[in-house]
Amino acid sequence: MSTPAQSTPTASEILAAVGVPEDHSFYREFTSEREKAVLTVPQRIQAAWLANDADAFAGVFAENGSLLMQDDQLTSAEEIRSYMGAGFQGPYRGAHVTGWPLQVDFLSEDAAMVITQGGIILDGESEIAPEREIRATWVIARQDGEWRLFSHQSSPIKG
Repeated sequence: MSTPAQSTPTASEILAAVGVPEDHSFYREFTSEREKAVLTVPQRIQAAWLANDADAFAGVFAENGSLLMQDDQLTSAEEIRSYMGAGFQGPYRGAHVTGWPLQVDFLSEDAAMVITQGGIILDGESEIAPEREIRATWVIARQDGEWRLFSHQSSPIKG
């Protein structure tokens, strides 16, 4: 007996399900449905930063997700939640991130590597300060039908 194929949600559906407004300009030249679905991950991270919501931020990661933040290597969604919760109550209060994709490469049907450029905009600032400009590598994979962040690492563009 065959089972009906599970439909793959669109980027619009993925973002609507978590209450994140879709920014169509974010996709730039990456406009295939697969590329846009993968790029919902950075959009969800940006929305979590804007809301200073550590739960939403950590919820984008796989349970064993990894985040290199400054000099801290965090290796689980729970560590990430705790770290970002403290950050949003402290030095990142009112801060948000912005960025855009530079590269989207599919490693398999269910895994992609994304390169973005952007940075942190601190409370009271209107643009990324040169010392906070970064490029980031995102390893994103579909787990149980949902695109999850498995690894995020950023490096400063300037020194």
